[in-house]
Amino acid sequence: MRRHLPLVPIAALLAALLGLAPLTSAASASSPPTGTPASARAAGDQPYASYWHPDTLLNWDPATDPDARFNRSRVPLRPRVSDPALKANANARAGEGKIASLVSFGPTSNNPSQGSTDPHHYAFGHWQYIDTLVFWGGSASEGLILAPNATVIDAAHRNGVKVYGTVFFPPTAYGGQIQWVRDFAKKTGSTYPVADKLAQVAQYYGFDGWFINQETAGGDAALATALRDEMRYTRSLGPVEFMWYDAMTESGAVSWQDSLTSANDSFLQEGSLRTSDAMFLDFGWSASGLSSSRTLARGLGRSEYELYSGIDTEANGYDTAVPWASVFPAGQPHVTSLGIYRPEWTFTSSANRADSHAREARYWVGANGDPSDTTTTSAWKGLAHYVPESSPVTAKPFVTSFGAGQGDSYHSGGVRVASGGWNNLSLQDVPPTYRWLVTSTGSELTPSIDFSDAYEGGSSLRLTGTLDAVNTVRLYQTRLPVAADTKLSVVVKTPAAGPTRLRAAVSFTDAPTTFTTLDLGSNSTTGWERKTLDLTAHAGRTVAQIGLQTTGSAASYDVRVGQIAVYDGAVDAAAAPTAVTVLGTTDVSPARKSLRLSWTASAAGSVHHYEVYRRNDDGSRTFLGATPNDALFVPRLDRSGTEAATTLDVEAVSTEYGRSPAATTTVGWSGATESNLALNRPATASGQCNGTETPAKAVNGTVSGGNGDKWCTTTTAKWLEIDLGSLRTVNRLTVGHAASGGESASWNTRDFTLKVRRSTADPWTTAATVTGNTAAATTPRGRRGTLRTPGHQQAHPDHRPRRTDLRGRGMGVLTRAK
Repeated sequence: MRRHLPLVPIAALLAALLGLAPLTSAASASSPPTGTPASARAAGDQPYASYWHPDTLLNWDPATDPDARFNRSRVPLRPRVSDPALKANANARAGEGKIASLVSFGPTSNNPSQGSTDPHHYAFGHWQYIDTLVFWGGSASEGLILAPNATVIDAAHRNGVKVYGTVFFPPTAYGGQIQWVRDFAKKTGSTYPVADKLAQVAQYYGFDGWFINQETAGGDAALATALRDEMRYTRSLGPVEFMWYDAMTESGAVSWQDSLTSANDSFLQEGSLRTSDAMFLDFGWSASGLSSSRTLARGLGRSEYELYSGIDTEANGYDTAVPWASVFPAGQPHVTSLGIYRPEWTFTSSANRADSHAREARYWVGANGDPSDTTTTSAWKGLAHYVPESSPVTAKPFVTSFGAGQGDSYHSGGVRVASGGWNNLSLQDVPPTYRWLVTSTGSELTPSIDFSDAYEGGSSLRLTGTLDAVNTVRLYQTRLPVAADTKLSVVVKTPAAGPTRLRAAVSFTDAPTTFTTLDLGSNSTTGWERKTLDLTAHAGRTVAQIGLQTTGSAASYDVRVGQIAVYDGAVDAAAAPTAVTVLGTTDVSPARKSLRLSWTASAAGSVHHYEVYRRNDDGSRTFLGATPNDALFVPRLDRSGTEAATTLDVEAVSTEYGRSPAATTTVGWSGATESNLALNRPATASGQCNGTETPAKAVNGTVSGGNGDKWCTTTTAKWLEIDLGSLRTVNRLTVGHAASGGESASWNTRDFTLKVRRSTADPWTTAATVTGNTAAATTPRGRRGTLRTPGHQQAHPDHRPRRTDLRGRGMGVLTRAK
């Protein structure tokens, strides 16, 4: 992309300037250095998204790449519907301009394949407005060819959105080498070896195509022709699509046209030959340029909506100046589609998750949080103003637990089975089509995604406010045929036993705007209760919308909805998986492992995902992770006391949320054990570099989450304090620094002290002093001591710090098990 500043190099530099990562227990396994091949990692280490240079891609084989199976998506691309009669905004135009979104979910290297234990993640939730997602990344130093990880493919496909990987040839100033482009386009006989691998990667991992960004100078017309021929060759190998970025012209020179012109049109269409499936026009477009682009596209026999006029929101988000009338003129047909560069600004600029969600709503829906009302004095009205919602809810069963793909805990059937943060977009449910669309003759209730409680996963739908009139909350646009045995079930939780004051609301395609309501009655407890409704009376019709409607009155209404499901007959379960295998383990400490599991998929039944648990001594189970795949990385398995082995359960959760019997395996333990007293304890600090690099990252027990998995501060006085909570015997203190998380060793903290005190009223006592450190992890020598409630330990770089920021990869306070 043509930018005023380098993209990936600057991102990597900022990460290096601002990062300090999590506290971790002693002897933790650090992330492999940038560019470390998957084959060089330990058998139980974190798997990462794949990236290559052209020559290394030629050597890739999923049979020998141990990370490959963890990057496979098992979710097919869903068909979508968009009924013009049900669009939220009157201005939005159906069947015209589309939206492609170029998103960086993490760094090119060290981007976890299946989520992580960090709850602060860009969990995109407005899929209904986009058609294609480009998994953006790539850099000269790491890799030019980046495949999307499985979580993004799963979530996108579940929402009917195509996913492209990225091929990024950077400008020469940022490390680009024209030889890389020549290697990429090299032809051997009648084939293009790199193209064969591009098709193999897309088909094995389960995504849809590639975004080609060729900005390296030094090419010629022959090279430009070779690239066009290569794209056409790759498309002939199977369902592999391409989006071409407007940079290289047919002469081979890098010359951004900001439109479709005679200098670049053959990268879209050359005579009768289709070269690419779409073109992303650079950011400098004008009204006249887009108008001429439309004319030229039509003359080539292509739709103007296969042209995506680019806007760059990386720096300013919804404060970006966009000439909207040039691409989406009011009251007239759209001129082209829209390409959005880096919409994850809503996350990277935010202070916390609530702020991120508010910014995302403002970005996509508009200032009023209502897609039907985008009235604002701001030039940015929200994308809902221009593009109607699409929905993938086109077949039964349909089940949503309003899972956002992240959480602070995990629930199964209304029971909390794990505490602690996580993110995994593979577990994200289809978000509501309308966020939010509420009508009332009185006070409007406020819908929200609530992370404090859930029925399944990490979140639920919450309705709050003053109830003084009927409220209708439109949630999903659907296309669900009703059979003689179709059921609609709703799981509800109320703060007190009594009436829910809630009805299920459905409309049908023969009268899509008219709701039929079914009363959910009363709850007999304060727990989750399922209300199952029979739709037999509507057999032969097709459900067009699903929503909720309130009735009655309440001064302070507060109801949670844990699940909505539409299915036929009884709830089906899938067969149990088989052949559960521990592929490998890595000892993080004597009392903690990370590991890789695999199993054979269920032989019968339709599986939504598999859940993995450990069995506890008291007969309970603790959730360890979940995936639609047949392999899972478990980042943390803790030993219970002196147990010799831990039993693991793997069970299949069907698409109707029936559960299979568990398949089991065991993991053995040996040697003495230690526990990290600092793990997930309250932490405070002198400051933080941004909204995601919080003090809590210093005690979350992981260094595997990349540059976002860290705490840092640039305050003048630099300190981190951890409350251990009670009097504890400390055997040793361990501090991990920047290099333990994969950053340059030059960022390791040089000089610091470790201090302890018995209570907040007591003075600090220096336990250890370190000067001139260059190691990735340090275990300073100092006197042993005890800490009494509230029990504090502090890291303080007050001995001639040589940097302007406090850096490191964590601190572990450990005690040996008795």
